[in-house]
Amino acid sequence: MNLGSKYLLGCFLIAALSATISVSHAESLPLVEKKEFVTTNFKTFGGQVIPEVRVGWESYGELNDDKSNVILVTHFFSGNSHAAGRYTEEDPQPGYWDAIIGPGKAIDTNRFFVLSVDTLVNQEPHNPRVITTGPASINPETGRRYGLDFPVVTIRDFVNVQKLLLDELGIERIHAVIGASMGSLQALDWAAAYPERVERMISVIGMGAADPWTIATLQLWANPILNDPNWNGGDYYDAEPPRAGVEQALGMVTLTAMHPLIVNQLYGASTPREAAPLENIRNDFLVIEQLQAAARMRATYADANHILYLVRANQLFMAGYQDTLREGLANVQARSLFIPSSNDLLLQPYLARDAHETLIDLGKESTYLELAGPWGHLDGVFGITEQAEAISRFLRDELP
Repeated sequence: MNLGSKYLLGCFLIAALSATISVSHAESLPLVEKKEFVTTNFKTFGGQVIPEVRVGWESYGELNDDKSNVILVTHFFSGNSHAAGRYTEEDPQPGYWDAIIGPGKAIDTNRFFVLSVDTLVNQEPHNPRVITTGPASINPETGRRYGLDFPVVTIRDFVNVQKLLLDELGIERIHAVIGASMGSLQALDWAAAYPERVERMISVIGMGAADPWTIATLQLWANPILNDPNWNGGDYYDAEPPRAGVEQALGMVTLTAMHPLIVNQLYGASTPREAAPLENIRNDFLVIEQLQAAARMRATYADANHILYLVRANQLFMAGYQDTLREGLANVQARSLFIPSSNDLLLQPYLARDAHETLIDLGKESTYLELAGPWGHLDGVFGITEQAEAISRFLRDELP
C-alpha cells in the first residue's frame, strides 16, 4: 500500500506515515508500555482546582544514576505520549517520532532517558491507549462528566502536570525538552517557566506566541463543533454526540496542516472535470469524499469538548505568560533550537523566527534552521529526519 493510500484510508495521520521513515543503521526500541500518573488538587493557571488529574506517560531508554540524561518529548495537538516504539509486536505502526527516537538515532536511547506525557484535555479521551483528564472525565464532586464545567486550561497547565511527574520521579534537570507543533509550545514554555531545570530546548514547527491570524485560523477548527446542534452547549454525554461537527473539525485540522503541494499529490485524481459534481449538487468531489472518510476514522476516539479546550489552550499561548513575548522569554537559560517548516501555512515560519530573534536580542543562545519538505506543517513529523543530524549535534553541544 502506498503512502497516499494509507492516508486516504484515514489511518491516524501522524502514526501512519511516521512508520515509512526509517534510519537504516539504527535498532528498534523494545516494546513500550503506557503508565499512569495521578495527582490531586491541581491548581490551573487560571486559578481553578481540578480535584484529580490522571495522565498517561511512557519512556524509552534508562535513567542514569544522577538522573541527568532526561529528554522530555512533548506532543502535538492530535497526538499523545506514544512518541516511539510499539506496544506489541503486532502494532502496525510505531510512535510518531520513531524515526528519530531509539538506539543510535538522533535522540539516542542508548544515551538518554526519553519520556513523554499525555496532555490534559487530550483529543482522544476514548482511546484505550490514552490517559487524560478533561471535559469527558467524571467530576468526583458530582459523579457526572465535567462538560464545560471543566476549567479552561493552558499550555502552562500541560507543563505543570509534566513537572509534577518529573518531581515524583526525582528528576530535577532536563537535558533537553523537544516537541512539534503544540509540543513545541510546551517545550518553549518549559524553558520560560522553569529556566533552572531546562538545559536545552528544541521547538519544531512552533511559535512563541499566538498572533491574531493564528488565533482566528485555529478558531476554524472549533466552529464546526460549536455549530453542530448536537453539541448542545457542551452537554451531550447522555445524548447523541456532535459527530458531524467533530468530523468536520478534524477534516479542517488535516487540511490546514498540509501544504497544497502534498494535497495535490495525494488527491491528484480529483479534478474540475469530475462527472459526479456536475450531475448533482449533492455529489462531492473525490478529494472531499476522501478527506471526509479520513476525518471519520480520525474521529473514532475523539471528543468534541476536548477539541474545543485544546483549541483554546493554543489560542491562549504566549511563552512565559507575561504581557509580552520579550518579558516571557527574559528568564530563559536554555540553549534553544528552532526548526520551523518553510512551507508551513499553519504555524508559519515567522512565528518561530520571532521567538528566536527575541532570544538573540535578549542575549540568549539560539539557533534557527528550517525544514524544506512538501508537507507544510506536517514536515515537522514526516520530514523530521531532514534535521535529524542537527538535532543530534545540538544534543551533543556540537551545533553553533
